[in-house]
Order: sequence, then structure tokens, then C-alpha cells
Amino acid sequence: MKRILLTIAVLVPLGALGAFLFAWSGLYNVSASSGHWPVSTWFLHFGLRNSVETQSMLIDVPDLSHPAQAMLGLGHYQYACAPCHGSPAVAPNAIAQQMLPVPPYLPDKVGEWEDEELFWIVKHGLKYSGMPAWPTQQRDDEVWGVVAFLRRMPSIGSEEYRRLSGLDALPDQGPEGDRAGSSGLLENRPVACARCHGPRGAGGGEGAFPRLAGQSADYLAAALDAYALGARPSGVMQPIAAELTPEERRRAADYYAAQAGAPPLTMPPVPADLLAEGEAIALRGTPAQGVPACQGCHGATRPPATPALEGQWPRYIEQQLRLWKAGNRGGTPSSEVMGQVALRLDDRQIEAVAAWYGARPVP
Repeated sequence: MKRILLTIAVLVPLGALGAFLFAWSGLYNVSASSGHWPVSTWFLHFGLRNSVETQSMLIDVPDLSHPAQAMLGLGHYQYACAPCHGSPAVAPNAIAQQMLPVPPYLPDKVGEWEDEELFWIVKHGLKYSGMPAWPTQQRDDEVWGVVAFLRRMPSIGSEEYRRLSGLDALPDQGPEGDRAGSSGLLENRPVACARCHGPRGAGGGEGAFPRLAGQSADYLAAALDAYALGARPSGVMQPIAAELTPEERRRAADYYAAQAGAPPLTMPPVPADLLAEGEAIALRGTPAQGVPACQGCHGATRPPATPALEGQWPRYIEQQLRLWKAGNRGGTPSSEVMGQVALRLDDRQIEAVAAWYGARPVP
């Protein structure tokens, strides 16, 4: 035993010294063009696969069937993922294909992973691969949206992908076909915003994307500033808002504030008792719970930096209230108040007040 321990005590430092000298020599070729040895490729993929499987084994997969989840994921995928991983409508970027390892063409690869494994990869990224972590670790709902879309993507054709992603509904290009960058402005029209919120701010995606048309410019500008600075966590919105200058964010806010109100939502019938409960909360609050009337702040006399809620997608309102309830929604002067209000509402009350506002005509 003593000889074994002595041998280990000698070999370990020698091995460490040898590894250091090899790295110091510069003989190892770190260029992406040189590729890996076959055994290195096998070992790295073996380690990756087992690491993801182990790290994700305790993750509970929520219900991913609502169309809005996949639509939210699609909106982000087209902007942030497709350039490297491709899509049913667009091949991967030729430059990205020279990375090491080469980003996989995901429509053909997502079937190799379980839902919880996809979630872990999207949220945490992968070392030594160029795969970044999600921009904010506070928004699991957005990450699950990407997983919901990835599950659906292999069954989507090119034309359907272009329609769902908004590629065919973007504002017309200028005379030279310039769209002023991935999230720039073209003739005062916000290009990146239009992919999800529509050219006129009507929103969509079954509630994945809120309506912006007719909101006050002060409210929209404050929201964009909060996203850009990371004060309002969102892995979807922060990268887009951060690419815009403060002046461009204000121009985008002015543009959508000037659009006419969107038409009424077309939704399945809502039970009358749920609407009545939502109306009571919106107009009178629930004094026993310490919840004030929503219309006290969101009504016709609302402050400029407070959003209108009438005609907004119910799913979006529900999501924001649940984010406040979980402490993951900030960036506005009223965040502390709204956090306290949301904590005092149960799930049915959140659903009720969101349904009532969604059924209201747009002002």
C-alpha cells in the first residue's frame, strides 16, 4: 500500500507538469479548422450527453401544449437561434458552419433529446461549444417556450415556418433592401418588433406577444429601457432592446403608440361567472385581501407610464401577474406594488381578471 501511495504521489505531479509543459509548448493546434481527433470527438460527445442527462434528471416538465408557448419560442428561435442552427425556411449561416463543434441543424436533431434535457441546454448553454446560456436565469417560462417550439419544429414546412415566424409579414424593404440590422428601424418602423408584435402592433401568437398598438409612448419606452438594462428580466426582449440606442427605443415606442387600436380579440367563450368575478376585481378590488381595483390605475385616467389592459391577450396578463407573484417582474415604478397585489390573488382570480380585460373593447 505504501508503494502504491508513493507511486501515485510521484506520478500525479509528473503528469501535471507534463500537461503544463505540453500546453506551454504550443504544439497543440487550437484552430477550429484543424478539427478534433476522432477519439476526442467521441469522448467530448460522450461526456456532453451524460452530463446533460444527469444535470436535467430532476427537472419537471410542465404542460407544453398551449399554442402560445410554441409561438413564443418560435419568435425567439428565428431571431437568436436560426442563424447558427438553421430553420425549416433558412439554412444555417455559412460562417457558423465553420465553428468547432459545428452547430447541429436542429430540425433533424431535437428528437434525440428529452424535453427536460432540451430545457437544461437552452437555459444553461454548453461549455466549449459556443452555445450561450439564456440571457436571464429568472424566466423559465420563456425557456419552456423554446422547448415547446423545438418539439413542433420538425413537423413544420418552409412556408408554414415563414408564415408563423412573421418573415413574410415584415415591413417592406427599402430601395436597397436594407433592414437596418437585425433589430434596427426602417423608415421609422421597428423591424425586429414586427416579427412578433406585428407591423401595426396587434400582437398575436395566441397571447404569446402582447398588443402594443395604442399604448402610451411613455409606457412603451420605459418598458424597452427596462428590458435593455436588464431591470425587467427577459431572455427574449433584452437582446433586442439592448441593440437599440435610447433614441431608437423612443422611436419604436412613438411608432406603436401612434397605431390605431387593434380589433377585438377572437377567443373561445368565457364562463359568465368567471367574467363576473374578473369584473368585480377590476372595478372594485377585493378589500378583504387588500387588493385595490385594477381600474384605479389602469382605467381611463391612468398615468402615462401605466399600460391599458382592455383588449389585451388574457394569457399575457396572466403571465405578467404570475411573474410578479414569483418576484421575477421588475423594471417599472409600480413593480413593488404590483408584486404585493399579485401575491394576494389566487390562480382563479388571476384567470378571471385577465379574461375580463381580454373581453373588453380596445380603447
